[in-house]
Amino acid sequence: MRLQRHRQTEGMLCTILLCLSDWSAAQISYSVSEEVDKGTVVGNLAKDLNIQTQQLEERGFRIVSGHSKRYFEANLRTGALFVNERIDREELCPNVPKCSLNIEGLLSHPLSIHRVEVAILDINDNAPSFVEESHIFNISESSSTGERYPLPVAQDADTGSNSVKSYKLSANEHFSISVSSGGERVSAELVLQKALDREKQAAITLTMMAVDGGKPARSGTMQIVVNVIDTNDNAPSFSKSLFKVSVRENVPLGTTILKLNATDLDEGSNSEIRYSLMKEENFRITPESGEIIVRADLDYEEKSAYELRVRATDQGASPRSGYCKVLVEVVDVNDNAPEISVTSLMSPVKENAEIGTVIALVTVADRDGGQNGRTSCIVKDAVPFTLKTTYKNYYSLIVDGLIDREEMSQYNVTITATDDGSPPLSTTDVITVKISDINDNAPQFPESNTSIYVKENRKVGEVISRMTAQDDDEHENAKLTYSIKDSYPKDYRISTMININSETGDLVSLQSFNYEELKTFRFQVQATDSGVPPLSSNVTVNVFILDENDNSPAILPPYSEHGSVNSESVPYSAEAGYFVAKIRAVDADSGYNALLSYHLSEPKGNNLFRIGTSTGEIRTKRRMSDNDLKTHPLLVLVSDNGEAPLSATVSIEVVVLESSADIQTQFRHVPIKDDSFSDLNLYLLVAIVSVSVIFLLSLITLIAVRCHRTDGAFSRYSAPMITTHPDGSWSYSKSTQQYDVCFSSDTLKSDVVVFPAPFPPVDAELISINGGDTFTRTQTLPTKEKVGCTFVRISLTADESQTTYDS
Repeated sequence: MRLQRHRQTEGMLCTILLCLSDWSAAQISYSVSEEVDKGTVVGNLAKDLNIQTQQLEERGFRIVSGHSKRYFEANLRTGALFVNERIDREELCPNVPKCSLNIEGLLSHPLSIHRVEVAILDINDNAPSFVEESHIFNISESSSTGERYPLPVAQDADTGSNSVKSYKLSANEHFSISVSSGGERVSAELVLQKALDREKQAAITLTMMAVDGGKPARSGTMQIVVNVIDTNDNAPSFSKSLFKVSVRENVPLGTTILKLNATDLDEGSNSEIRYSLMKEENFRITPESGEIIVRADLDYEEKSAYELRVRATDQGASPRSGYCKVLVEVVDVNDNAPEISVTSLMSPVKENAEIGTVIALVTVADRDGGQNGRTSCIVKDAVPFTLKTTYKNYYSLIVDGLIDREEMSQYNVTITATDDGSPPLSTTDVITVKISDINDNAPQFPESNTSIYVKENRKVGEVISRMTAQDDDEHENAKLTYSIKDSYPKDYRISTMININSETGDLVSLQSFNYEELKTFRFQVQATDSGVPPLSSNVTVNVFILDENDNSPAILPPYSEHGSVNSESVPYSAEAGYFVAKIRAVDADSGYNALLSYHLSEPKGNNLFRIGTSTGEIRTKRRMSDNDLKTHPLLVLVSDNGEAPLSATVSIEVVVLESSADIQTQFRHVPIKDDSFSDLNLYLLVAIVSVSVIFLLSLITLIAVRCHRTDGAFSRYSAPMITTHPDGSWSYSKSTQQYDVCFSSDTLKSDVVVFPAPFPPVDAELISINGGDTFTRTQTLPTKEKVGCTFVRISLTADESQTTYDS
C-alpha cells in the first residue's frame, strides 16, 4: 500500500512537471491483446526512443501510470516493454468500442518524459447473456396469428465481431422468431404462427439462444414462458341439478346447512363464480363460497320444507350462469324450554308465618306439544319453602319450615321446570322472598352483672359509664330505651344519685360521692325495645366508690382537744425507754390513705424523747441529767400515707419530777428496764407470744369458714368499722373485707393496727417490710423512720355484731 501511494505520487509529480515544462515528446503507440500472459513483450522502448540501453539504467528510467495496477514494466537491460499484470479489456473499458492504456516513461539527468499509448485488443472471451433467466408473455387465447411480441436483447461484453450477431428459437408449433439488425445492435421478435387454446395448453415453454460472431462462436440462452390467457367461453355448471338437505328446526342462526360447488373450465375472473338465491326466505347464500346459511328461525309447525333456486355466475366480461335446485326439509325437535311465570307474590313474609302459608302462585308453560310439552317443577336448595301442585302445570309456593329473620333475612328460592322431551329442556327462575321482622328477641347486655369504679368527690354531671345492649331484631323492634330499676341499699334513693340517658345508656352522676359515707351500692338498668309488645332485659350494675385521701388524721382522746396543751410527767430517775405517753389517731379514709405514722418535733439540741413511728408511743431515749430542762414541750405530727399526705398535730408538755410518787397520768405503764431481764419480762413475753399464736389461729379458722359462705353480691365488699382502744385491743364489724394487720415490735404490748384494703378483695397474702420472708408481694411504706412491722393482708367474714380481739 505504501509503495502504491509512492507510485501515485510520482505519477502526479510527472504530470505537473510535464505541464510546467516547455518540452514535449512524441507519443509512442503499441497494441496488445487482452488476457495475454505476464511477461509478453509489447515493444522495445530503447529502440523506439533512440536511447541506448545503457542510458536507461544510468538515467534511472521508470514507467509511471495513473492506474492502481502496474500493467506494464520496462526491462532496463534490453529496453523491452512487457506485460506485468493480467489485462481484462471488459474491466478496463466496459461498453467502449476502443480501449487503450496511457503510460509515461520518465528519464532523469536531465529530466525527460515520454508518453506511451498501449491499445488493448479484444478477444472473444465472453459469451452472450440475458439480464433475466426467463421471460414471461401473457397472450390471450383469442389472439390472431401473425401478431409479434418483442424479445429481450442479449448482452455481450465483447465488441466488434465478437458481439451478438444472431438469435435462434427452439422448435414449436405456435411461434417463430424474426431477427433484425441495425448498426452494432441485433434484435428479435416472437411471431404467433398458430392460434392458441388455453383449455388444451395453458402454458408454452420456449428456449431462445443468442450467438456472437467470434471464432469459435459463443452463445447464451434464455427461457421464454408463454401463458395463454383465458377468455370466457365456458359457463359454470353444478354436479347435479337437485340437492336435498334436512335441518333441525332449532338449528342456530348462522348455521351452514349445505355448501354448493359449481365448476367453470375457464380461469381467472372467467372462472370466479358468485352464488345467489333467486328468492331469499329464511336462508341466505354466501356469494363467494356457495354456503347456504340459516338466516331466520325455523319452525316445523309453521313450514316443514323450503325449495331454493341457486344461480352460479362467473365474472367474465360477458358473464355466463348455471342453475340448480335445493330442497330443505325441516325436522321437528324439542326446541322450546318450559316458561315459568310467578304471580301473587307475597313479600315480605313475616318470620312467624305458619307452615303451609301460600307465598306465590307459579305457572309453567311449554310451547311444544305431546311428550315435549309435559313438565315437572321443583324447588332446589335447602330452603323453608316447597311447591304444591294445584292443577296440571299450576303450583303454589308455600312455607315448609320455620323462618327466622335473624338467621336469614332474605331467601333466593330457585325453581326449576323440566319437560319430558329427549333430551329434556329445563328453565330456572329465582324468586326473592324477603322476611319481615317481628319482636321476638329481647335486648341483651354483654353480661348479667357489671362493675363500675367511681372515685369519690367526682364532679356532678360527669358520665361515669355507658350501658349498651344489643337487639337482634331490626328497625323499631331494635330501638332501645334505658331506665334504672331497683337499687341496694334500699335507704338510698338511686334517682338522686345516678341518672341514665334513655337513648344512649350513659350513666351520669347526680351527686358527688363520699367513700366514708357510702362505699358501694348497686342498681339495675333495664333496656326495653320499641316492639309490640315490648321486650326488655336487665343488668345489675355494681358501683364501687374508690377512696381518695380527703380526710386528715384525727387524734383520739385524751389528747383530742383542739388548741389545748396536754401534760405528762416523767420521774427524774426514769431509765432509757421509759414509757411517757401514747398518741392514738384514726383516719376516716381507707387503705394506705389511713395508714398513719407518728413523728416527734423537739427543740434543737434536745435528744431526750423518741416516738414509735407506727405505735405513737413516746419514750425516753436516755437517763435524765442535771443539764436537762424540767419542762419539755413536744409537738407530735401524725401523717397519713396518701398521695397528697394529710396530717394533724398535738402538743404535749412533759414535766420532770423529782419523785415518782407525784406522777399522775391517764395511762399507767411500768417502765422498762433495759439493764436486766426479770421474771416479769419473761411472763410478759410468753403471754404476748401465746396471744399472737391464738390470734393467728383464730384468723385462719375464721378465713376458712367464711370462704364457703356468701351473703350476696355486695356483702363481701362491705368495709368494716375499725376501732382501736387505749389498752391495745382492736375490733371489726360487717362482712368479708381485706385487712392489713400490723404487729408492732416497738413495745412489749403488741398493738394490732388493721387497715381495710380497697376492694374488690383478694385472697390472703403476706407482705413483709422488715426484711423478713415475703410470701406474695413486697411493699415499703413511705415513712421517714423504718418501722419494725409485719403486715398481713387477710380476708375476714363476720356478722353485723362487733368482735374484739385483745393482743
